[in-house]
Amino acid sequence: MAQHLVRVIILGAQVVGRAFTKALRNEFQHAKTAQSARGQSAETTQTNRITGISIEEAKQILNLSKLDNPKEIEESYKRLFELNDKTKGGSFYLQSKIYRAKERIDQEIKNMAKSQESPKE
Repeated sequence: MAQHLVRVIILGAQVVGRAFTKALRNEFQHAKTAQSARGQSAETTQTNRITGISIEEAKQILNLSKLDNPKEIEESYKRLFELNDKTKGGSFYLQSKIYRAKERIDQEIKNMAKSQESPKE
């Protein structure tokens, strides 16, 4: 009887393991498909994962439409950061979101510069 119970447990574990593996493969495939559908490079997708914020979200936070004017980006960042200063009654949480948005935009600009430097084959 104990032998049958062990077999059932082993078979159950194998079934669950296979299902989990299949689900994981499907998830990776869907992620790749979604990435190519959005037109993002692998580098942009990886940066989104690392920073936890997408470039679209960062642009919304800093109220930017394009990333082609570094002066506009810096002005927007400074203005919003100062408006949300805790000593002036602002929010530390909003300040940190603004900081992370600026950080993400800076990373994207750096990635774009790298991709323009290295010629595509």
